[in-house]
Amino acid sequence: MKSPHQQFDYITRTVDVALPEGELLRQLERGEPLRVKLGVDPTAPDVTLGWAVVFDLLRRFQEMGHTAVLILGDFTAQVGDPSEKESTRDRLSAREVDAHIDACLPTIRSLLLEENLELRRNSEWLAPMDMSDVLELTAQVTVARLMNREDFATRWRENEPISLIEFMYPILQGRDSVAVRADVEIGGNDQLLNLLMGRDLQERAGQRPQSVATVPLLVGTDGVKKMSQSLGNYISVRATPEEMFGGTMSIPDELIPQWFRLAAGATGDELARITSGLADGSAHPGKMKRDLARRVVERYHGTGSGGVAEHAFDRLFREKQVPAEIPTAPLPTDAEVWLPKALADAGLVASNSEARRLIKQGAVKVNGERIDAETLSRDALENATVQVGKRRFVRFVTV
Repeated sequence: MKSPHQQFDYITRTVDVALPEGELLRQLERGEPLRVKLGVDPTAPDVTLGWAVVFDLLRRFQEMGHTAVLILGDFTAQVGDPSEKESTRDRLSAREVDAHIDACLPTIRSLLLEENLELRRNSEWLAPMDMSDVLELTAQVTVARLMNREDFATRWRENEPISLIEFMYPILQGRDSVAVRADVEIGGNDQLLNLLMGRDLQERAGQRPQSVATVPLLVGTDGVKKMSQSLGNYISVRATPEEMFGGTMSIPDELIPQWFRLAAGATGDELARITSGLADGSAHPGKMKRDLARRVVERYHGTGSGGVAEHAFDRLFREKQVPAEIPTAPLPTDAEVWLPKALADAGLVASNSEARRLIKQGAVKVNGERIDAETLSRDALENATVQVGKRRFVRFVTV
């Protein structure tokens, strides 16, 4: 059994902020299993390498004997998290949220341990609230407290609209902490103020306030913004080894240290060597990126898969060949095939909207020819090799 200090060092190796300062270590020193809350809003159907960073943190708590309380925000996902948003976001329907849960929950479970896992939906306690409950909850929070958030303050200064429902989101997330009596809450660093709201509401409810810990947001393959399914700059946890390897190879060189830390699980000493080697020129970025890509692939696909993916990558890009083996998918029976749905059904994209965006960007080819039409004849697609981006292929066949 690791000592409290060893647990702390192991658990927090990807943590950038832990508040109140020293509290998490004190909690570990008490020697009691902690209830560690992670709330996730299922607003998309896939799990990205960026999202996996916080699941990795939750799993490390589990490995040290603590209880992971995973809250599926089926209610809050319909409200919409305003964190770091420049405008009011579109709300999702309950049906859309349930579809996203069905799509991504098996993957999320695969990233965590089955033991020490408590799975909850926040509709359990938020949906039954009536108006008097809402008024009692909102009476505990001031507008000034909410306006401490930089995103709200910025939008206010720039005369951008802020809806009252957006003010409700951090309050409802804080209410989750009260409902599950969380000892610790974790999240991305864009969630810090939401997490601190949980402390406030727990204290008002007579509970011991949770400590909070945040991890950095993994920058996406574009090298600019955080990894996001809506931006298309992501790699799926469910990607094939070849897709995962190729996607990792596409990141800008300056992201190599962050990806080693967050996506590949490099330790502190190893990360220091990587960073210094890149800085003084003793480590070649191309070689380091290959090492990184193999590590990422083997983290999700097992020992040896990284080398196989690297070979496939070289075959595709150095030899300018299509993969030796291309998966097949049933050719739709319609005379005119709507390609976005066909690509989504074949698993090459996460959604119809992503496929439409990629077609518009010229990232979809049929038999090597770039296309800009969303609808193609069935004859044009029969036995055709369809390529999405640089690494995703499918051949449509009649079944």
